Amino acid sequence: MADRLVGKLAVITGAASGIGRGCAGIFRAEGAHVIGVDLTDADRSCDLTDEAATKALFAEIGAEHGRIDVLVNAAAFAVFGWIEDLSYDDWKRTLTGELDIVFLATRAAWPWLKASGAASVINFASANAAHALEGSPALAHCAGKGGVLAMTRQLAMEGAGHGIRANTIAPGFIRTAATERHLAADPLFEQQVLTKNMLKRLGEPEDIAWCAVWLASDEARHVTSANIAVDAGATGW
Repeated sequence: MADRLVGKLAVITGAASGIGRGCAGIFRAEGAHVIGVDLTDADRSCDLTDEAATKALFAEIGAEHGRIDVLVNAAAFAVFGWIEDLSYDDWKRTLTGELDIVFLATRAAWPWLKASGAASVINFASANAAHALEGSPALAHCAGKGGVLAMTRQLAMEGAGHGIRANTIAPGFIRTAATERHLAADPLFEQQVLTKNMLKRLGEPEDIAWCAVWLASDEARHVTSANIAVDAGATGW
């Protein structure tokens, strides 16, 4: 079914690459008016870990459009390392890049999501919030994505009275420019990922984007506080 998002104003963070870019492309194909946000190479440039800049960005979007129907918080960054190697600065940087970045954007967008009356917030947890993948030094990442999962549940409760739905998608390993570095660094890592997967393939950004389309659409109007695993069955064993 085409045109599932016609008439919806969607703000997608992290839109210049990876899952965010995949979402932006498919949302546009499904008829949404998309405002992509990233540090560079997007409709709007913003450092979403800067509180003042984030607040100003969403105030500008709200003033122009009067509402936000969909917020897709795809922007994220993390430092990967084993506990013995992970510095406290890297730990804090990862939690900023996976928790603060979602909190600041959602808080700044909240008045305009309320103005929609039927808005959807889509956050990204991870298979790493449910399992530890052997060979992956993802301690801070696991903590950050577990936090997103809990935060989204609270947002669903707080938003329900305003017509705001909040859900998470939990991707498994998705092939992006960022994750290709992990594959290149360890020739055995891909096989470790596939061993956990029921479907023996690596995911692509579009695999996540189609789930986000559904959560953004009116088809999911009765869905909030859900966490949807899109991970080739990795957490289903």
